[in-house]
Amino acid sequence: MTKFLPFECDLDNFISNLKTHLATNNQRIEALLSQQEKSYVNFVKPLEMIDEYLEEFFTPLSHLNAVNNSEKTQKVYTESLPLITEYSTRLSQNINIYNAYKKILANEKKALNSEQTRVLKLNILNFELSGAHLDESTKQRLQEINIKKSELTNNFSQNLLDATNTYEYIITNEADIEGLPQSEIDNAKFDDNGVIKYRFTLQMPSYIAYMTYGKNREIREELYRAYVSRAPQNAKIIDEILALRNEMSQLLGFKNYAEFSLATKMAKDEKSVLNFLENLLDNSISQAKNELNELQNIAPYKLESHDTSYYAEILKKAQYDIDEEEYRPYFAQKNVVEGMFTFLNKLFNVTCKQVDEKLWHEKAYAYDVYENNILRARIYLDLEARESKRGGAWMHNWQTHCTDEKEKEQLASAFIVCNFPPSSDMNPSLLRHDDVVTLFHETGHTLHHILSEVNENEVSGVNGVEWDAVEFPSQFLENFAYEPQVLKMFAKHYKTNEIIPDTMINKLVRSKNFLSAMGMLRQLEFSLFDFQLHMKLCQSEAVQNLLDAIREKTALIKPPKYNKFQNGFAHIFSGGYAAGYYSYKWAEVLSADAFYSVIDEKIFDSKTAKQYQNLILHRGGSQSMQELFHELMGRDADTSQLLRLNGITK
Repeated sequence: MTKFLPFECDLDNFISNLKTHLATNNQRIEALLSQQEKSYVNFVKPLEMIDEYLEEFFTPLSHLNAVNNSEKTQKVYTESLPLITEYSTRLSQNINIYNAYKKILANEKKALNSEQTRVLKLNILNFELSGAHLDESTKQRLQEINIKKSELTNNFSQNLLDATNTYEYIITNEADIEGLPQSEIDNAKFDDNGVIKYRFTLQMPSYIAYMTYGKNREIREELYRAYVSRAPQNAKIIDEILALRNEMSQLLGFKNYAEFSLATKMAKDEKSVLNFLENLLDNSISQAKNELNELQNIAPYKLESHDTSYYAEILKKAQYDIDEEEYRPYFAQKNVVEGMFTFLNKLFNVTCKQVDEKLWHEKAYAYDVYENNILRARIYLDLEARESKRGGAWMHNWQTHCTDEKEKEQLASAFIVCNFPPSSDMNPSLLRHDDVVTLFHETGHTLHHILSEVNENEVSGVNGVEWDAVEFPSQFLENFAYEPQVLKMFAKHYKTNEIIPDTMINKLVRSKNFLSAMGMLRQLEFSLFDFQLHMKLCQSEAVQNLLDAIREKTALIKPPKYNKFQNGFAHIFSGGYAAGYYSYKWAEVLSADAFYSVIDEKIFDSKTAKQYQNLILHRGGSQSMQELFHELMGRDADTSQLLRLNGITK
């Protein structure tokens, strides 16, 4: 069995080591290609592992650049991107590998197992999507496009991070912080030469705090304006990225990038995606309008975009007598993590044991994961916000479960990264319930990767899973963060150890779908904008015009002209969701359906939960999610369960 890799990243020598690694890979690939008789064992498996080892080498750098960003990590990461992109593009266009894969699939069809067959079929598809079968000049242009795209997406992300970190709003008038929870006041407070002041930033915990509780409307608008107008230089980058994606798609024989994107997804065509989104919109719009009317009724003026979070909090308290701040003492980060592990143990017989390992930051820690008392994986948690860290939350896979060229088992590992309120020597990190949901979500992704029993790394864990199905396991798990018997496993007061009272749980559950139809419209706006943006080439003002047109249907409060949401839409311009943001809702249909089956079977007695573990978690990407889901539920997904989950009635 292969041991877990130590977390190491030699920044000083990374580029030279990377060049050596790539040169060695190229030599090994040439040697593999020179073999007269190629087979799955002597050709495909070694190539798979070459890719796996490169991913394992490069991941610590990309991880560091995201969680401990510095001038040095930026420099090294930026220098490495063209090297990696050129290498991977050339490899993905190598006609000899492509032909060898096709020949092996034809010759060994009866001898190959289902995992190996899927590896070959997905590789052949990916080669064709990379242009391996095209002429040399076209392949050269595709390589140039890929290198430029990787540079632009990195610049987009860095611009956003820099803009987020640069901004601060200083409050000196005590009246302007009235109504904020004491913990948020303490986090914002600083001493400026004997004068107490309060600093608010665009980091999520700080920004959300003032937008939710800050009474001063002018300050809310100023913070909102700063947030939605971040990184204006990204507008030019967006134009370049869209033009390159469109050119690449047409070179590969697709009419647009949306069509190209769907080649590797569950949704069969553009019409299916648009119909799906518009159907959800039609079912949600009436309830969303009613929700907005309720908000407007308690506001003394016409609501603007920077008002909704503030009045939503007031309405939530009025309707449910619920104050998010009252809950935070029950959601101390350490208790939530340990309680979540207790839940996973009871549901899946998974045990997590902390290990002593020196990591990239003092707030990061590692756990070994056992399933049925057998060591399966290692996970790394880095959960608190800091300036050097990219915003948001994510799971990043590092090692993948597989057997190597010598048939030795390799165990999996992954990172869970969040941006929760920071802890201090005086105060623990106290989470909002939304943070708890986020932690469950990212852990759902993690389980999908690390509990794989697949032996071929390219279809193990999250690898090989259709992009519009990849959110299924994360959304499935996050739903349990509202279940009373699950909450009681970790929701205990950090000072008194008192378990959260039933009255508080009931309020939380009842408030779960508060303004859910408005939230649905917001996500549909993002999804429709992303997908339609990639159905034809949009440039400059056309990008904003498209967003404005979609907002005519989805935005019940018209955003101000200075709102340039697209410049911060990292999911599609520096993440993997281009022409695929709809995947969140697509996968949510699967997750809602499976979740309610488990709930209806009383959670811990659920046969569906065990089947989910065996089919979805253990099989990873070794089969189409369409097939796996059908095997799990015995039928196609029931879309009405998504509306049920969101409390939306037709």
